Amino acid sequence: MLRNRNLVKHERHPFHLVDPSPWPIMTGGALLALALGFISAFCRDHFNQCEQSVNYFGFYISLIILILVLSRWFKDIIIESTFEGHHTRKVQENVLLGMKLFIVSEVMFFFSFFWAYFHFSLTPSIFTGGIWPCFGIPKLDPLAVPFLNTVILLSSGFSVTYSHKSLQSNNRKDALSWLGYTIFLGMVFTVLQGYEYSVLPFNIDTNVYGSIFYMITGFHGFHVIVGTIMLFVCLVRIKKYHNSNKYHVGFICALWYWHFVDIVWLGLYLIVYIWGGSDWIND
Repeated sequence: MLRNRNLVKHERHPFHLVDPSPWPIMTGGALLALALGFISAFCRDHFNQCEQSVNYFGFYISLIILILVLSRWFKDIIIESTFEGHHTRKVQENVLLGMKLFIVSEVMFFFSFFWAYFHFSLTPSIFTGGIWPCFGIPKLDPLAVPFLNTVILLSSGFSVTYSHKSLQSNNRKDALSWLGYTIFLGMVFTVLQGYEYSVLPFNIDTNVYGSIFYMITGFHGFHVIVGTIMLFVCLVRIKKYHNSNKYHVGFICALWYWHFVDIVWLGLYLIVYIWGGSDWIND
């Protein structure tokens, strides 16, 4: 691992004061454009065919710009930490603290969806037929694709933990192997989630059940994709000797994020698929 501590010896504090960068404001602009494109895509029924294609074009362009900007921003962070040695121990502690706070905010994000699910399931209104799931929507089978995805995601939690332990033991071969296995499981989970969406008899705009179901499972699937990308970046960095057995803050952040995704799915599976699909929920 390439680190140059001499570059930061002249500093009288352990913090890294970053240079002016265009990436934060560009990321904010790309996110705003992406949100507007996302809203326009959902409102496509109010536009004609020509305008609909323009809305989707803007959505995909903003998504590509966001990916490119974030890639360049993260590359600068890797250069600052690995090659320039600006990430002192204090900076690493702050990065880990920031990741913890980010995960707390994600917990609140998913908590709102679970709250909505419990609200409509425990007190079904007359507009949903007085039952849950809503009238016309069949109960989901928890022993089909959801159970397989549960096994896959929990297995990935064990494999990524073993990869981390291997890296701490300076066993790069096992660390790379188990991390690659975790990434493969993450991709399989995403494919199976997409297959489940393709065979479900309802959509996100069917009723309140469809909206909540696709929002909570869809956002979780998005988090799985983001976590898979994070682990892939960690795989490349380990292979390039950016990480050592003592310095792998990025891997720790990805590890925490992946375990968070595992826990959310476990709660989602127990509540939405098992409890929500039981016959006594409306008793």
